[in-house]
Amino acid sequence: MIYSDILSPFSIPYRKQQLTMSAVKEVFNTLFGKLDCPKYSVVSSTADYEERLYEGARWTSTKIPDIEHRTAVSTGFRRLFKYISGHNEKQVKIPMTVPVITKVEPGDGPFCKTDFTVSFFAPFADQAEGTAQPSDPEVFNNSLPEMTAYVKTFSGYAKDEDWTKQAETLAKSLDNAGKNYHKDFYYTAGYNSPFKPIGRHNEVWFIKAD
Repeated sequence: MIYSDILSPFSIPYRKQQLTMSAVKEVFNTLFGKLDCPKYSVVSSTADYEERLYEGARWTSTKIPDIEHRTAVSTGFRRLFKYISGHNEKQVKIPMTVPVITKVEPGDGPFCKTDFTVSFFAPFADQAEGTAQPSDPEVFNNSLPEMTAYVKTFSGYAKDEDWTKQAETLAKSLDNAGKNYHKDFYYTAGYNSPFKPIGRHNEVWFIKAD
């Protein structure tokens, strides 16, 4: 995720005021502090991946057909950030959570659009009844069932090719281990503010198939 793309929600006319870079950085540092995240238990670990059992949970999502992961996540983040900032039927602010996950459903060819579904986890306080209904018709509340995810972690500022390479590496590891998983989609997960230069944590997930 490139911070110059993410910053656009804070610029004119979106906020109808101009924020300095330091002010924007302060907002992000506040947002990406200690935040709620999905609950899971570790089933097993190898040198190549971790197997996790995630509890069923509520999310808020938006779907973007695009060619690039970066631009799709940027668009999705802006929509969802606007939603948690009060653009919902109750006009309430909703706490930021982590990770920002993106379901990647590749198109049929290299020049076909991929479907990207960007999602924010609903805070623990809203897991029972759900968050407010979105005002934007392109944003929706949804639930993910209990699921087992095969997870590969990596660091650094992830570019499109990094996400793709990490997903391909994880898929190869799972194939070599004889694991049964959904091959028609995967998830990317980002945990950090764009202003965190070191110690960044990124993940790719494949979901175990029955």
